[in-house]
Amino acid sequence: MPTLATTVDGLKLPNPLVIASGPPGTNLNVITRAFREGWGAVIAKTISLDASKVINVTPRYAKLIGADGKDVVGWENIELISDRKFDIWLDEFKKCKDQYPDGILIASIMEEFNKDAWVEIVERCQDVGVDAFELNFSCPHGLPERKMGAAMGENPEILEEVSGWVMSAAKKPVWAKMTPNVTHIEDPSRSALRAGCQGVSAINTIRSVMSVNLETLRPEPSVEGYTTPGGYSCKAVRPIALRMVMEIATMIRREFPGRSLSAIGGIETGGDAAQFILLGADTAQVCTGVMKHGYEMVKRMQEELLAFMEKHKFETIADFKGKSLDFFTTHAELVRMQKERKAKAAAADAAKKMVKADGEWSGDDFVKQSNALAHN
Repeated sequence: MPTLATTVDGLKLPNPLVIASGPPGTNLNVITRAFREGWGAVIAKTISLDASKVINVTPRYAKLIGADGKDVVGWENIELISDRKFDIWLDEFKKCKDQYPDGILIASIMEEFNKDAWVEIVERCQDVGVDAFELNFSCPHGLPERKMGAAMGENPEILEEVSGWVMSAAKKPVWAKMTPNVTHIEDPSRSALRAGCQGVSAINTIRSVMSVNLETLRPEPSVEGYTTPGGYSCKAVRPIALRMVMEIATMIRREFPGRSLSAIGGIETGGDAAQFILLGADTAQVCTGVMKHGYEMVKRMQEELLAFMEKHKFETIADFKGKSLDFFTTHAELVRMQKERKAKAAAADAAKKMVKADGEWSGDDFVKQSNALAHN
């Protein structure tokens, strides 16, 4: 029987399905619910040392509904990082590890361009028992005036310097979370790995404007009649996430073998998770999916992933990790391969038409048959 158990950067996960940083990991109550349902790990909502400037607005979500009028295919949020005090988080991290000592609890952290702040948040979080860190270099809309999130992550040089600060203090594995709002996602990913991060997470939400209300002429979500661009998620972003995960995984394979990759982007089924693992991911994170379907969706996802593995006779996650990466190439190579195949097919077809016995000669095609038998 196949197993979903996997070890990533020394972290022993019962399965590769992970709660992504966001509302599903926003306090002790929901984090412990996730562990009870059987998620492989939980990444808490992003925290900072000073939450006093974090003030959320309502409404802060907008949905893109499918043609059936029911299915949510796109989801935009203008939600900020955690508005809860850092000391409360430390207390809840400790309580969580006391209740679930084997549960993999990952702290998502975000700070300004200040070495002391990054070092302090790392040291204090690991002192209360968190198992790993995810560095939020990727929030597309929150606190850009403080040069946090994507404002930092879109600059590979700054990202590498900050990652170095973290690695100087971290005693636990560190993943750097990438923004998709860049031209080449390999560049910041490479910087994080060069600085020593054990892994990369990708992708965070895509900067977006969901819609404009044709009655009020106001963009959505509307807060006091106004809005701001937010982060786009849900199944509509999955093709983009698959492409970027493939690019990062290819870079890791060539330049940083052994480093890890945690995939994010529209994952709602075991089949979705399998696709990302086939493209080189070690784990599959879910955020919006939980907001749509609830924490219990992990049971169905595990069943679907196991069914996929049984069908293809894979015993472990490692058996099929990156297996589909070999099937990417350049367009020029596709053209060359297709020409070669057609030439071989034509030669084979010609060979079929050659006379092999005297009884096959035809008066109508006598010249063609003669020519076909000639060497040139």
